[in-house]
Order: sequence, then C-alpha cells, then structure tokens
Amino acid sequence: MKSFRRVLRISLRRKMSLVGILLSSLVIAALWGANIGTLYPMVEVVFKGDDLPSYVKERLASSKEEANEQTVKITHLQQQLASLEQQATSPDVSADDPAFQQKLSSLQFELSSAELARTASEKTAEWLTWAEPWVNRMAPRGAFPTLVFIVAMLVGGTAIKLVALTINLMLVQYVAEGTVMELREKYFRKSLHLDLDHFGQNGSANLTSRLTNDVAHIAVGISTLLGRLIREPLKMAVCLVGAATVCWRLLLLVLIVSPVMALVMQHLSRAIRRASRRAMEEMSSLYGMLNDAFGGIHVVKSFNTQAYERARFRTRVQAYFRRSMKVALYNTLARSSSELLGLTMVGLAILAGGYLVINQQTHLLGIRMSPRPLDVGQVLLFFGLLIGASDPARKLSDVWTSLQRGIAASHRVYEIIDEPIRVTDPHNPVHLDRPHKAIQFKGVHFQYPSGPMVLRGIDLTIEHGETIALIGPNGCGKSTLINLLCRFDDPHQGEVCFDDVPINRLPTRDLRRRIALVNQRTVLFDDTIENNIRYGSPSADAHDVVRAAKMAFADDFIRRKTPDGYQTLLGSGGVRLSGGQMQRIALARAFLRDPDILILDEATSQIDIESEQLIHQALETFLEGRTGIMITHRASTLAMTDRVAVLDLGQVADVGTHRQLLASNSFYRSLCHSDMADAA
Repeated sequence: MKSFRRVLRISLRRKMSLVGILLSSLVIAALWGANIGTLYPMVEVVFKGDDLPSYVKERLASSKEEANEQTVKITHLQQQLASLEQQATSPDVSADDPAFQQKLSSLQFELSSAELARTASEKTAEWLTWAEPWVNRMAPRGAFPTLVFIVAMLVGGTAIKLVALTINLMLVQYVAEGTVMELREKYFRKSLHLDLDHFGQNGSANLTSRLTNDVAHIAVGISTLLGRLIREPLKMAVCLVGAATVCWRLLLLVLIVSPVMALVMQHLSRAIRRASRRAMEEMSSLYGMLNDAFGGIHVVKSFNTQAYERARFRTRVQAYFRRSMKVALYNTLARSSSELLGLTMVGLAILAGGYLVINQQTHLLGIRMSPRPLDVGQVLLFFGLLIGASDPARKLSDVWTSLQRGIAASHRVYEIIDEPIRVTDPHNPVHLDRPHKAIQFKGVHFQYPSGPMVLRGIDLTIEHGETIALIGPNGCGKSTLINLLCRFDDPHQGEVCFDDVPINRLPTRDLRRRIALVNQRTVLFDDTIENNIRYGSPSADAHDVVRAAKMAFADDFIRRKTPDGYQTLLGSGGVRLSGGQMQRIALARAFLRDPDILILDEATSQIDIESEQLIHQALETFLEGRTGIMITHRASTLAMTDRVAVLDLGQVADVGTHRQLLASNSFYRSLCHSDMADAA
C-alpha cells in the first residue's frame, strides 16, 4: 500500500482536476438519490389522484392537527402522572408496589412517545410551511400533469447526471493517464541508470513487463480509486442518508450485517493482492520466453525447435491462466458476497418495514422504530433507497479487485524505482583537463554479485596516445576491465585512476564524454543512418556526420548501396546491412564523438577481411593522439598496437609489444598462429 500511496502523490499534483472529480461525483450522487426519491410522490400523491399543492396543504393541516392532538394528550398524561406521583406520598399507597411502578412506567413511556410524535409533527409542519409557497408556484395542478412534471424532473435529472458522469470519467482518465505517464518516465529514467548486472540477472523482459503490463494495472487502479471509489460511496451515502431521514432506527437495524461484509472484503482483498502479484510475475516470465524465442529465431528455425518453443510457451501460458483464474475466483467471491449481503440487508428491511406498516406499529422487538406508524409511501421509499445503496455496494466489489491489482503492480514498479545503484556521482566531483596523461589500474579486484572473483589485483598503466590490446582466454576479465574503465561498475578493491585521480571522484557524464565504445555486437537503433551516427553527439550537423562516415569508410556504401542514403531508415522495417557495414556505422558514431579514448571490444571479430582492412585504415588515422584499447584475438589487429597485455585468471600475465610476445610468450604465439591458420 505504501507504493500505491506514492503513486497517488503524483496524482495529487493535478489539484484542479481532482476538485472537478469531487464536484462532479457529488452532483452524480445527489441526482442518484433524487431520482430514487421521485418514488414517494408517485405513490403517495399521483397514484392517489392528487397533486403536489393539494398534498402539501392536506399534509400541513394534518401535521398541525396531529401536533395539537399530541399536545392535548401530553397535557392529559402529565396530569395523570402528577396525580400518580401525588398518590405516592400518601401513606395508603406504597411506592414500591409492583403494580404502582408498572403504571408509573407505562405513563412515562406514553408521555415520551407523545412528546416524540409532537416534535416530529411540528418539524414536518415547519418544513411544509417553508415548502408550500415554492410548491404552489412551481408544481402543476391535477394528477396527470403532476405525473408529467415528476417524469420530466426524472429525465432532466438523469440528463444532468449523465453530463456530470461524462465530465467525471474524462477527468479521471486525464489524471490516471497523466500519472502513469509520469510514472513511466520515472521508471524508464531509473532503468537506464540500473547497474549492468541487473540486466544480466533479470533480463529486459522483466523490466518491459513491469513498464507495460504492471503500469497498465496501476492506471486501472488509479481510475478505480478516483472514479468509482469516490462516486459509488457517495451514491451509497446519499441513499443511506435518505433512508435515515425516513427511519434511522430501522436503517441501523438492517445495517447489522455490514460488519460481516467488511470482514469478508478485508480477507478477500489480501488474497486478491497476492494472486495478482503472482499473475504479474508469470506475465514477466512469459515476456522473457517471447524475447528468447523471437530474438533467437534464426537458431529456433535452424535447429527445428519450433515444437519445443511451442511447448515452453504453452507451459507459461497455462501457468498464467491458472494465476488469472485464481484472481477471477476471488473477484467472483467478492462480488457474490457483496450481492448476498446486500440482498440480506434489503430482505431484513422488507421484513421489518412490512411488519411495521401491516400492523401500524411503532415498535419492533420492544425497540421504538419511529415516532408514528410508517405509511406505504415511506416504506417503499425506504426500500428504494436501500436498493439504490446496494447497487453501488455491489459495484464496489469490482472496484476492490481492480484496486488490489493496482496496489500489487505499484509494489513491483517501485521495486525497480527504489533499486539501489552501486555507481553514483560523487558529491564533490573533481574536474580534469582534457586530454588525460595516463590511465592507471592499481590493484583492482572485482567480483560480480552472483559470480566468482573476476579480477585479482590488476596493475596496468596506459599512457595517453598509446594503443594497447587486451587478450586472454574467455572469462579472464577483459570486458570487466573495460566496464570498470567506463565506470559501469566500481572495483571492490583498488582504484582505476586518470592521472592519479580515482574515476569515482570524476563526474560520470564527464568521464564517459572522454570515451567512445564499439562493441562486438553492433547496436543500431530504429532510425535513419544519419541519426544513428549522430547518436551521442546531438549537436553535430550533417557535414560532421558525413565527415565521420568518410573517416570510417562508410560514406561510399551509404550513398551507393542504401535506398535513401543517410536518410535510410534502419531497424525492423529498414534495410539489411552486412556485419561490416554495421560495424563501420558504429565506428563512424565513435569517431563523431571525438573521444580521448577509443575502446574496441572484439569489434573486428565477426567481419570480412575487406571490412577489417578498411576499419584498420580508419583506426590508424583516427588513433593518432588518442588512447586506443582493443579487446581482440586477431593477429592483424594486434600488429597495430603499441603494446599487448595478456590476461589470465584475473591477472596481468605478461605485457610487451607484438614482436616481444611472439618471441617470449607461448600462449600468445599459439593464439596468433591459430588466427593466421583460420585466415588462411
């Protein structure tokens, strides 16, 4: 519930819309009760062949007459009571005599009843005296014109109520959609700052599911809370107040079952919340399975595993189906319970009210229900108002289900928003001039949260303007070293420094502006080639983009082999590029950034010889006066470097030039020979 309150705080910023929601809800509730209230004049006035002015006049006269009668009765009872109390002082009468006490209690009871009836008649007369001029001025004469008037009021009130309902629904939707829009932006902003291992452990499917499916449940929850959870209780309150006006003691009697309903709904709400959370977790798993199947469609088709993927999908769908059916069961139980308890309430009212009207009684089970016997119109109005209150109560069961789903979803969304981040900006950052003089790894140790120790005391210095290659077997820590340099994570021990200043004291944005990273897996976005090259350098103009593309030897194929040149759209609906072409676009993007440090992580491992040669030519020109760090096992790329660092078991095993290591390091020599054999 704490997370959902945080969502509501976002909604509360739209104060004017919330005021509009409350006012329109009040109008809807008032007209809901007023429409039901038309039942009384139909039964008591129209269907008896009377009209409203005549009815008010007759009722006013009868109320005054009844008040006078009760006054006379009260005077007589007071005289009897005074006489009886005087007898109690006589020595011939014992005040403790049971017969005397019974007679005294009976007179006191009759006196209090008469006083209550006189008060009720006087209040009725006062109200009718105030209303009579208005009724005479506005109400028509005759039974049928009165019926037409009442029906017109009913239709007009319904029309106004529908207008208010339309305004209410639009305002609720505006607040709900605006809230989830802000929540999505907040969630996405936090997701972009999550540590990299979070994506590795949970996968983007989990994040996507929370951003789409879970946030949609939150939107429904907010709409429910600001819409039905305000409208329906107000409608119910208006009907209950109306019923209390008719006979409040009878209302208290029939509300005896409401605590039972509250207990049932409280128990079911916890069950719905748990079941909804599990259903959302199953949906996240389903998203992950779909990502795997669609992302690896080439593997699925080539290995003929379509049947296996269908079986996996069926398992996930069936699991989600079971969770959804559990939620539906609790929802049905909530609706059925509320309907049964509402019907029980109306049934009690019918029995109690029917007994009072049929027998013209004012007491039930020895308890006074009304000052004077109820008439048929009052009881029918009481029943109508109770039914009018039970309909919103029934709708609240559906409201409760949607609200519990929204609460469960908000908890899952805020789990990500509140996720602690290991890499944060320093409070008092240090600003270094560009370019740096040296990069230093000083006794660096690192271990991923759910894995073994990867780096075990790395000591390495890279001078500015030097090109160095990192090689070693899989899992030796090459990519981890690059991640620490880009400050995607921080070492557990030791420091990564620029000119003896630890990079965790530098502003993260300033650090990453100095670096351009080209990965083995080229990432191009669903946009034009020009915008893909400009990505990360938004201030660059078209001439800068073309210049960077020429440096990366990409300009020729962009102009000649793509349908719209630099404006060609890439992505799922665009053209297909070869691996070498994609790599050269990624390289042009890095060149346009004009970095101090260029990092190539296996960037030439999966491209053809021609593309590799072109990339080498581009690198030889671009790396002059810049630091180059390459993770590669290609002998042709290693020959370009000034030094090579051999990593093994998380440590620097050897450092030297390409020629030195060929002569002294057997692992390095075998690596280069195998690469040349592969090339041959």
